[in-house]
Amino acid sequence: MERKILHVDVNNAFLSWTAVEMLKNGAEVDIRTIPSIIGGDEEKRRGIVLAKSTPAKKYGIKTAEPIYFAKQKCPNLQIYKSDFKTYRKYSNALYNILCEYTNKIERFSIDECFLDITSFLPNGKTDLDIAYEISKRVKQELGFTVNVGVAPNKLLAKMASDFEKPDKVHTLYEAEIPTKMWPLPISDLFMVGKKSLPKLEKLGINTIGDLASRPKQSIINLFGKFGKTIWEYANGIDLSEVNSEPEMPKCIGNSVTLPKDITNIEKLEEVLLALAEQTTYRLRKHNMLASTIGVQIRTKEFKNYSHQKTLLTPTNSTKIIYETAKNILNELYKNEPIRLIGIRVDKLTLPNVEQISLFDTPKNEKQQKLDKTLDNLKEKYGYNSITRAGQMQIDEMMDFKD
Repeated sequence: MERKILHVDVNNAFLSWTAVEMLKNGAEVDIRTIPSIIGGDEEKRRGIVLAKSTPAKKYGIKTAEPIYFAKQKCPNLQIYKSDFKTYRKYSNALYNILCEYTNKIERFSIDECFLDITSFLPNGKTDLDIAYEISKRVKQELGFTVNVGVAPNKLLAKMASDFEKPDKVHTLYEAEIPTKMWPLPISDLFMVGKKSLPKLEKLGINTIGDLASRPKQSIINLFGKFGKTIWEYANGIDLSEVNSEPEMPKCIGNSVTLPKDITNIEKLEEVLLALAEQTTYRLRKHNMLASTIGVQIRTKEFKNYSHQKTLLTPTNSTKIIYETAKNILNELYKNEPIRLIGIRVDKLTLPNVEQISLFDTPKNEKQQKLDKTLDNLKEKYGYNSITRAGQMQIDEMMDFKD
């Protein structure tokens, strides 16, 4: 039986959800109709453009560019802070609607979901009928719009939902691949990024069809496993299942754009401690250990420096991860004014018996008890109730978590 897969993608999610919430609270202007962005606090120099309105897009404003540059393009641009509590509320509201159509739902991100409705189609209805019904209900019941891609697999459904926006339903069935997908630029193919794009274009592969028509083995010879994946994607091949079980994270990290440039290494270490606390708290919530610790800094001139170290023994200890990160920071820092600092842990694993035994020294056991006690207090009284970083309310400075 051919699968029936939908990909539901919220249009300009953060800005749309902010607009809906503001209108509910009495706002007279729908910020989706004016040049506006979601991007943090301009006065504190926080953040990048997370979402933009259609009028803002006409000024050439792009997602992920610094607010400073966006304001230069459009001086009257209206800027609104991100509000993840609101985003979670509307993301969950969308998810609740989708749950009425299938129990096989994969939350791909906060504003995207895959649905496998193969075994849940009501008699007399098609997958396209369900897509239009979902689109209509979201608009009427929640006040924002979505694009819905309809296809026999996840890849094609996602490609379809990225066609013309906003508020559209698109199909990408196998018979439609030559006319709808192959003429698209190769940069539109899922998984083709900034690093692989120039290499493909140098080979004369400018469209998805160009890649699809090349011998599979020649692409594998050039790009290895990645080549196999993108060749199959170009030909519409994707056997992955809609995973309704949440996956364990592959990495955890936190970063913050500072209210003002910092040139004092001790102050940077204080911020790093707060970030390490957040990261290890989340690591322990997943009951995972990290082997690789990485630190990133960005200067006033937007120069980025990063480095990572791999530990001999995986850990989720705040003390060990912070001390490692602090050493990396001291290696990276060149006395330049710093506007952003971040920490990231990779190579995550679940603890096994051997790893647990490595912690069974009095010193490590004491550290584990301290971490657990602080975690329990945060669970009970809120994250900022107690922190080794003093009174710094780092959550209020956060641009993003990944």
